[in-house]
Amino acid sequence: MLHKTLTFLLLLSISLTSCAKPKQQTGLLWKISGNNLEKPSYLYGTHHLVPLSFLDSIDGLDEAFMATEQTIGELDMNNMGEMQMQLMMASLMPDGESYDNLLNEEDYKLLDETLKEYVGAGLNQFGQMKPAMLNTLLTVMMYKKLYPSDEEGLSMDEHFQKEARDRYRQTQGLETVQDQIDVLFGSQPIQRQAESLLCTIKNMDYGKKQMDRLMTAYYAQDLTAMAKLYEEEDPNNPCPSTEEEKDELNKKRNEKWMDILPEMMSKKPSFIAVGCLHLVGDDGLINRLQKEGYKVEVVK
Repeated sequence: MLHKTLTFLLLLSISLTSCAKPKQQTGLLWKISGNNLEKPSYLYGTHHLVPLSFLDSIDGLDEAFMATEQTIGELDMNNMGEMQMQLMMASLMPDGESYDNLLNEEDYKLLDETLKEYVGAGLNQFGQMKPAMLNTLLTVMMYKKLYPSDEEGLSMDEHFQKEARDRYRQTQGLETVQDQIDVLFGSQPIQRQAESLLCTIKNMDYGKKQMDRLMTAYYAQDLTAMAKLYEEEDPNNPCPSTEEEKDELNKKRNEKWMDILPEMMSKKPSFIAVGCLHLVGDDGLINRLQKEGYKVEVVK
């Protein structure tokens, strides 16, 4: 479960920055051509916990996938056991740190009760986990409660990589598990993580509204709505991130990915599947690829 919660946090940690009004864009599947590519590659925006049956509604998806020779994701999920072990070790509290020290008695009780309600156990079981990990778990469980599904199993990201391996195709990651650990657990001090966790718990209604907006936009394949959700400065946001925190989650990661994606695509036509919010906005992959001289067009 930890690999899903990690990628889900990175998807749902929506940065709110002020940018130019985005152009109207719809579609989750994009064709990348030109710029000396011998064959086109394809870019697909995933939602890490949307049921796989949603993929049946994406026109041209099967054809695009079959036209490529390798699959690229945020992570190469070829060794899930090792990944989960790394994540578990990184999620543990530093020596000498505890929620008794981080929280007052009232907030400690609130966190304990919320964990029991949404996750099924309180701080007696989860008290060794860093606040960022508990924030992730609560976000996922809130999602599952709001959007129950009969479908269980692989995420979209795992699905595409499994399909590639089943066809003896290479899978690659744009970053390592350690890279994502650094973003999730290393970009904020423990006290700041605790503040964010308590703010999430105390403002769940706002979080639910944000989830609803993202889900509605995703099912409509409305990238413009996603970009607004990502970019707009919301004066009502009770738990705003700092500019540095926003950049760590999305902008800087996209920049690093763009350092290696051109070479990957030049070697083999690639199916690139990453969280949908990495596609949108001025800092998104669609805009960045276009600025690099690629023709990026939605598949209809």
